[in-house]
Amino acid sequence: MFFDNLSDIPEIAKKVGCSIFVVPDDAEIEIKNAFLLKPEQKTTITIDQVRDILAQFTTKITSPQFVLFNPADKLTEEAENAILKNLEEPKDNLHFVLITSKPSKLLPTILSRAALYIWKNNRGKITEINADEKTKELAKKLLVAKDRELVNLAEELTKKKDGVREYVLDVLSVAIEMAYKTYFLTNKPAFAKKIPKFLTAYENISKNGHIKLHLVADLL
Repeated sequence: MFFDNLSDIPEIAKKVGCSIFVVPDDAEIEIKNAFLLKPEQKTTITIDQVRDILAQFTTKITSPQFVLFNPADKLTEEAENAILKNLEEPKDNLHFVLITSKPSKLLPTILSRAALYIWKNNRGKITEINADEKTKELAKKLLVAKDRELVNLAEELTKKKDGVREYVLDVLSVAIEMAYKTYFLTNKPAFAKKIPKFLTAYENISKNGHIKLHLVADLL
């Protein structure tokens, strides 16, 4: 979904337990009385930072409370997983707000459980995808594949002898990034509709699901 004004973020964030706002890196975001988490020593937002904040919400929350992560793409994987555990058992009145210009850098499991909002002025400020040409080529094939082509693509993706699962997850991650960025630039719903399928496939395969099965069944 697109939104018009940065000042609308607090009201939008009140509607859901976890929201992701896609804005430029230099956008100034403020939520009054929010708990703000920024990278430690300008590198990452760590799991210890997340745990310290979450420790303050062990009792019943009677009014809206916001935890603001900016930029959220600096969260470590362990920190994202700590957030994820709280999303699986959400607390009333606790809202996680993730600010980023790179939503595809977040874990697909976070993306699948959050509401995504895109600032309209952010279009055209999309950076290049950081992946080798072969990975981008396969990701693009997956993204535009017709149903009857998925079986052959699944075969092609699983030809590697070693590290197949990690390789397939890399390709899916790039496909997700392509889908987001293409949607940002074109506002064509077809690309937005593909994202949940790719997130599902990524999550299932990352949990040791059958690779070929999920490449076909989840993307149909």
